[in-house]
Amino acid sequence: MKKKQSQRKRRHARIRGKIHGTAECPRLSIFRSNQHLYAQLVNDETGKVVAAVSDLKANEKMTGVELAKSLGKAIAKKAQDQGVLKVVFDRAGYKYHGSVKALAEAAREGGLKF
Repeated sequence: MKKKQSQRKRRHARIRGKIHGTAECPRLSIFRSNQHLYAQLVNDETGKVVAAVSDLKANEKMTGVELAKSLGKAIAKKAQDQGVLKVVFDRAGYKYHGSVKALAEAAREGGLKF
């Protein structure tokens, strides 16, 4: 594994040791690959995914921050449909800037509290 990836994995493990999602307040976990962005709400007590979105099926040609904003709004809408208003944000070891920050801020604008 490359040095950057292993450092991110270590940071993610450290973060995951401190945060925990419940049914009332699930964990908003993100994953960034080179081409795609994923977000999911996880109830760690049962190990189930409450809601998930990704840009795999995005019809519009958007990139980077614009795409992250649309995903943030989509996950907020799915969460509210499930009756979830409060979440714990799991940045998964990524820096809080760029697409990660855009997704988080869009989810906040969509009505999620964290």
